[in-house]
Amino acid sequence: MVDELITVRDWLRWAVSRFNEADLFYGHGTDNAYDEAAWLILATLHLPRNQLDPWLDAKLARNERLAVLNLLQQRIARRLPTAYLVQEAWLGPFRFHVDERVIVPRSYFAELLEDGFAPWIEDPSHVGSALDLCTGSGCLAIVMAHAFPNAEVDAIDISPSALAVARRNIADYGLEDSVHAIESDLFAAVPGKRYDLIISNPPYVTAEAMAALPPEYRHEPSLALAAGEDGLDVVRRILAEAKQHLNPGGVIAIEVGHNRDLVDAAFPELPMMWLDTETAEGKVFLVAGDDLP
Repeated sequence: MVDELITVRDWLRWAVSRFNEADLFYGHGTDNAYDEAAWLILATLHLPRNQLDPWLDAKLARNERLAVLNLLQQRIARRLPTAYLVQEAWLGPFRFHVDERVIVPRSYFAELLEDGFAPWIEDPSHVGSALDLCTGSGCLAIVMAHAFPNAEVDAIDISPSALAVARRNIADYGLEDSVHAIESDLFAAVPGKRYDLIISNPPYVTAEAMAALPPEYRHEPSLALAAGEDGLDVVRRILAEAKQHLNPGGVIAIEVGHNRDLVDAAFPELPMMWLDTETAEGKVFLVAGDDLP
């Protein structure tokens, strides 16, 4: 097979066929076999992810073919997400190192931060302190640092392994002076500290959903996914403590995926606003600090 599949086009066709045959699951940066195969092949060959056409008829050296085959077979046999195989993930234009110590970055906050979190943040330059709670790979903290150039950004996570990845990404972007990775069980390590903006993409997967996860998602750390029977164990703790960590006029926004109905039922008296993006509705809610219990 290595001697028969010569060009990028050959390997792309073969990969899509095998991915479909294996009935792989997507959701860690792509949603179909073609895009997944293209990403894996281009990354393995150290080619730009957004440029496929110029290379389709390029002939691969034998060592390149072997490298591509190795990762394609791992994607099929081990059901490892491509992000782990090539150790990269993207949020918009931002590239991050990832491995199995962290979940693969995917968050609607990336879209919300493109415009400096407008209109809930009137002037991004006036944000002096921000917090990414449950930071994982540090991806959202880094995006926040770009959105709010004058802000000191804290990136908190309970997992020391995840924070090792976050620190690597922070260093890759040269943001060590403005983004601070902190090991903490939510707010425990920052008593009395207050922020203009808190965002969180916490664990929110329900027990039922955890039991039904496809193999690809089972490679991710369960600590970053599971959140009790209704998926809101961590959200409840965040909302109970957040008020004392927000400056006057500050806001908190929390991503909960498909759990909007569960959130509405759990907090019927909480004045919250559900935020929409270009790709989704009702996946993130926002609460003003003054409205928190």
